Amino acid sequence: MPNLAATPIPIRTSNLNHALRVPLAAEVHSRPFLRLNAPESVSHLAVYCRDGAEPRGANLAGRQAMLAALCQHFGVAAPHVDAKYFYHDFGRFRLKWECHTEFATYTFAEPHDPSTPLSEAFARAPLMHIPQDWLASLQGKIMVAAHVVLDKRGAPAEEFAQDLQRVFEGCLLVGSQVLQGGEVWTDFLIQSDGFSRFVVRDAGLREQQAGSLVQRVLEIETYRMMALLGLPYAQSAAPALNAVEEELATLTATMVDIDDTSANTFAERSAQDADPEQALLGHITRLAARVEKLSLDNNYRFSASQAYFRLVHARIEELRETRIEGIPTVGEFMERRLTPAMNTCAAIAGRQEALARRIAHTNDLLRTRVGIIQEHQNRRILQSMNRRAAQQLRLQQAVEGLSVVAISYYMVGLLSYAAKAVKAAGMPINVEVATGLMVPLVAAGVWLALRRLHKSMHSD
Repeated sequence: MPNLAATPIPIRTSNLNHALRVPLAAEVHSRPFLRLNAPESVSHLAVYCRDGAEPRGANLAGRQAMLAALCQHFGVAAPHVDAKYFYHDFGRFRLKWECHTEFATYTFAEPHDPSTPLSEAFARAPLMHIPQDWLASLQGKIMVAAHVVLDKRGAPAEEFAQDLQRVFEGCLLVGSQVLQGGEVWTDFLIQSDGFSRFVVRDAGLREQQAGSLVQRVLEIETYRMMALLGLPYAQSAAPALNAVEEELATLTATMVDIDDTSANTFAERSAQDADPEQALLGHITRLAARVEKLSLDNNYRFSASQAYFRLVHARIEELRETRIEGIPTVGEFMERRLTPAMNTCAAIAGRQEALARRIAHTNDLLRTRVGIIQEHQNRRILQSMNRRAAQQLRLQQAVEGLSVVAISYYMVGLLSYAAKAVKAAGMPINVEVATGLMVPLVAAGVWLALRRLHKSMHSD
């Protein structure tokens, strides 16, 4: 009998999979790098598509529309609307398109003649095959435009250095040996043609390393520019933060001066109105609103810049640079030029948070002061109400005394009329004596009756 335990049993896992298993597994392989073999020319565009006034879906639709227009021009089927990656060989050139959170990248590649000088290779970049109408539609959206020449000539160092001098217009050349078989050269400047330039020299790269290296170089350039987007926000936020800090310092000094210039005790001062504190409270509330608006306007950009900055560092580490004598490396260049800008963004973000905390603390102190003043005012109001209640009680007691006299007077009058009637009926009675004797008795009775009435009312 066959060993059933050792025989694999085919299982259809489509019904057993988690709904996200396949897309999550595909995500790891969703952005492969171009396969490049020197000599090749590469043109790279990073198109900034994020607009704070538009929802994310509208931005994604705009990116898909640009790609679809390009594919339609060459008679190629566009990818699905939800696609984040697209690759196609158009014959004269190859295109790799990637969709990111804030931008989309178009990387065009084509081989060139090994004997072509570097300067001519940049002049004949694969972007020349792209229709001008489509390029014109990117007006105001291009964040990065770069040309890369992947070269494999074993030219002497002096000749290669002369070629580099004809390629780059900048005075400071940046370069290094990378991946133990390649070289990267650039000046990180936008040349007169509107493109930054990179020369990647294949001096012994293994298979597929050339494509990986070019992608890393382009990612460094793209993420560098995206990280620098936070710098204008930081520069524009600095004067606003300075103004808020000055107003907060003035407000705090005013709070101190209110106490120092007051000749009365706090209890005496609390009897006055709290208008100064209320005005300060309104002022500090407006300061808090201004800082909160600054934070809402800038926090996303600062966070994104820090994220891009970390990606730049990660890509530089992946290059595994080795210094070329007398030439600064890419890492050194970024440390001197990019890091200060990112530190500025981080400092402004920290100032925003610190200022918000200071305003909140000052607001709490001011509200506490206003609350204490209001408590003292309420205490004085209650004391005044107690005094008025005591006065009303004394007045009420006086009125009650008069009421006893008045009621007694009328009752005695009625009883005297009754005595006169009895005397007229023939009974021997002295009306004056009887009236005089009834006065204290009636007054005492009325007083007792009113007292009992008050007791019964208070007991209820």
